[in-house]
Amino acid sequence: MYELNDTIVAVSSPTPGQRAIVRITGPKTVESCRHIFKPLIPKESGALISGSVAIDPELRIDANLYLFLAPHSYTGDDVAEIHIHTNPNVTEALMGNLLGNGLRMAGPGEFTARAYFNGRIDLAQAEAVNEIIVSSNKYQLAVAEKLLSGQLAETTSQIRSQLLDCLSLLEAGLDFSHEDIEFLTSDARVETLVKIKQQLEQLLAGSISYEAVIDLPAVGIAGAPNAGKSTLLNKLLGKARSIVSDQQKTTRDVLTSLLTLRHCRCVLFDCAGLMQSPTNILDELAQQAAIEALQKSSDVIFCVDISKSDWTEDTAIRQLIEPDVLIAVATKSDLLSENESAKRLARLNDIFDTNFLAMSAKTGTGIALLKDTIDRRLIELALGNAKQNTAGVAALTARHRQAVTEAIENVSESISELKAGNDEVSAMMLRAAYQAISDIEQQNIDEQILDNIFSRFCIGK
Repeated sequence: MYELNDTIVAVSSPTPGQRAIVRITGPKTVESCRHIFKPLIPKESGALISGSVAIDPELRIDANLYLFLAPHSYTGDDVAEIHIHTNPNVTEALMGNLLGNGLRMAGPGEFTARAYFNGRIDLAQAEAVNEIIVSSNKYQLAVAEKLLSGQLAETTSQIRSQLLDCLSLLEAGLDFSHEDIEFLTSDARVETLVKIKQQLEQLLAGSISYEAVIDLPAVGIAGAPNAGKSTLLNKLLGKARSIVSDQQKTTRDVLTSLLTLRHCRCVLFDCAGLMQSPTNILDELAQQAAIEALQKSSDVIFCVDISKSDWTEDTAIRQLIEPDVLIAVATKSDLLSENESAKRLARLNDIFDTNFLAMSAKTGTGIALLKDTIDRRLIELALGNAKQNTAGVAALTARHRQAVTEAIENVSESISELKAGNDEVSAMMLRAAYQAISDIEQQNIDEQILDNIFSRFCIGK
């Protein structure tokens, strides 16, 4: 585990980059900075100082020094950040200079670990720091920020307090079992524990599972055979992922690939063309797989060939899918004149009672607009779910959910033992429940678990 008396250093900015941030924390932070930084660093307060830093005995470059003194810093120890505009080779030389003066390279997550050990944040908040860093979209970020806010610690602290009160009365009854004293009736104890169990169950049932929201949203492309779905998939991805052919039913399986948008990423997939009446067993199986995949998707791009004169089959196909979000796309617009395309687009909007985006995967017309639309709809859907699902509830990671589940099981056993008159066993199970909840944010937690938590961090965080 970490040696807290060491002074540690690491590059905390992304690499490579023109701007580098070298972070230092520990008892020798200020002393180390005085060796390499000019002008003189004040002794008694935090500061922002513009000056120069010694890369080696012969080279100094301009730098800004941010100094945060204990205990009013992120880690709870003295913290310094040296900001420089340079290249990776110079940054590496500066790191070598600092390491040569007795500093130690920080391990993964060691800065945040010190904040935890020094009581600046609880363990759930420490985990939230890493989740914020690795978040890939606004929804994940919103949930991680909720975890960082400390609401989980507030909730579990109240439950811990109730468990401790109940345990104290139960053990007091055991201590005075030979006296004519009853601190709490058996029925009252059971009633109290049942309420605590219900609170734990509500916490588990009503919480946001962080692992559930880190899964990328799925976006499916649907439409009749030969509606231009595969060509559209390839154009969105910028590569030939799906086979394109004038022959119908070329795509039989569900083809997936990762699509990076402006604010988030998603899994984009193409599947077999949908039909009003499949003609054989292969068509039926392909259609079943396609519909199942589309039902699970967050968003569906519904493709209709605008060059067709009859959209009867397309209206029937539209009834087969009911996505949370649907983006209607009029494909193959390059096959029509601008005037004719506008007329048919108006007809499509009227027939399907929705606004279609006219585009051509062949020429690229409308592709940028479609990407922006997918991006916006996914974010709106995610933030809408966040607003609906996160009001007044806590965010839980898998470790938290395991701890709450364990506490529920122990409280249930404690209730059963109490009803059977086994007060000592009931108290033992209650202590186990208290420990399980305590492990969510307290420091008396197994060292191996701490290693596992902080090992997932980047070095310098």
